[in-house]
Amino acid sequence: MIFLQHILPQHLLSRLMFRFARIKTPWLKNSFTNWFVATYKVDLSEAERENVKDYDHFNDFFTRPLKKSSRPISSSSLISPVDGVVSQAGKINKSEIVQAKGKKYSVSALLDDKSLVIDYFNSFATIYLSPKDYHRIHMPCDGDLVSMKYIPGDLFSVNKQTVNNLDQVFARNERLVCFFNTEFGEMIFILVGAIFVGSMQTSWEGQISPPYSKSVKHYDYKGQKIRLKKGDELGRFNMGSTVIILLSNDFPDLSLEEGQALKMGQSIT
Repeated sequence: MIFLQHILPQHLLSRLMFRFARIKTPWLKNSFTNWFVATYKVDLSEAERENVKDYDHFNDFFTRPLKKSSRPISSSSLISPVDGVVSQAGKINKSEIVQAKGKKYSVSALLDDKSLVIDYFNSFATIYLSPKDYHRIHMPCDGDLVSMKYIPGDLFSVNKQTVNNLDQVFARNERLVCFFNTEFGEMIFILVGAIFVGSMQTSWEGQISPPYSKSVKHYDYKGQKIRLKKGDELGRFNMGSTVIILLSNDFPDLSLEEGQALKMGQSIT
């Protein structure tokens, strides 16, 4: 499986998925969506629109909004930004983040930046979103957007098998790095691309990829007063992927365990 990912045209396949997911032909999008719901056991009772026929195309279904009552927002300091499973979480030791047992990668590699004071960030959480999960991404706490950075890269899968066996996968894949100031200090929120993730987008900039760039892109929001409150939508994925949160020293300790299932809005402290 890992070998096959090295030889597959990752970006081409992801572009094709992007196009397929937006086909509006009723019989095709309904048949595929019904197959997807049955295969991945998607709970449509949580969605605002419970009938697959009410979606314009598969991506409309995949990024479906949920009923507000299905994801209450905890009053705690930090909430889970997504539905997913904790891949890893804990302290950052000597500027290294745990990817899996026996595998680590550096903060500077993840951020593609050796100039940052990386010791300032001392805890992290990596959360994997499977295909069945809700794929809108929300703010874990109130924060002011400072800047954003698009980093091109590979599109390896980020499922458990790949993460456990492929070195530096999160620092190799395409990713979108968002920098926030919060009441606790600085927070970095990373959206990690993966194969078949046909699109990554944010609530303030819209669709970032595709098109896939070969160069790093910087976005500066200083002075624009872009403030997101806890629970506000931050962005969206098309197909499953991973988010990583880096927290500075003054944040509350995270209360997360490897393999823990999360729902957006629940407390993670």
